[in-house]
Amino acid sequence: MELRLGHDATTVPATRASCDGARMFMDHALAKRLEPTEGHVGASYSAPRNAVTPVGACTRDFDGTIAVFDGAASPLTQTFGLGLFRPVDDELLQEIEAFFGERGAPTSHEVSPLAGIETFARLVARGYRPIELSSVLVQVIPEVPEPVASLRVRAIDPDADADGAAWIETCVAGWSTDPAHTAIMRELATVNVANRAMTHYLVEDGGAPIATGSLGVHDGVAMLAGASTIPSARGRGAQALLLATRLRDARARGCDLAMIVAAVGSQSQRNAERNGFRVAYTRTKWQRDAS
Repeated sequence: MELRLGHDATTVPATRASCDGARMFMDHALAKRLEPTEGHVGASYSAPRNAVTPVGACTRDFDGTIAVFDGAASPLTQTFGLGLFRPVDDELLQEIEAFFGERGAPTSHEVSPLAGIETFARLVARGYRPIELSSVLVQVIPEVPEPVASLRVRAIDPDADADGAAWIETCVAGWSTDPAHTAIMRELATVNVANRAMTHYLVEDGGAPIATGSLGVHDGVAMLAGASTIPSARGRGAQALLLATRLRDARARGCDLAMIVAAVGSQSQRNAERNGFRVAYTRTKWQRDAS
């Protein structure tokens, strides 16, 4: 099933979606909705992270810039929204650097280009270096028909140990072709299942789990994450089914926008674009070593 970017004026307020009619503007206002969504979703993992692996996970809001500490070596330890809510100066950066430095972590900022060239210049001046690029993709949530598929998709029961175990094993199996990520994915998947702020989905074929996905919601924006399909089941529509189901559920929960973050030019980005998502912008992740 192919999903098209659309706008229903009766259900999607233009002021919320940064839209005008059927057009969506990839602008500063849009970035100010998308970046806090990922920041708040990231913050929701602090309690489950400490329950699974006590690392002192915590978050702090620096005037709109959300800092997430998930362990000194975790790729989730970083900020979101830098430069979008207040000008970036040395005082702000020093406060954020102290937050991470007190916890033995380097300081990392995932920065939207809508934060402005002044933000990037300030980071360079303070010795930050770019270490990663990612595409932020978005679409106005359309009316999605009930999927018709031979596969079954359902939200797992967070209180059912068997459901949680099946989700973890399926997620990890989806990364089995990349041995470098297998170990960390098991830990991340375990923390993911423990996060009750997220809704986790499992796709089954004849009762056998073959794919996973997750949904987080903040301020009318649905963040889609946790996509994984076991190698033997790829190409059978599991992720398309997960996408349609999560969009339907997000719309039912009052969301008008959906977002996905993917590696630049990756298969995940291509899949999102095939299903109606557009690249809003490309972010740069900047890092400064702990002093």
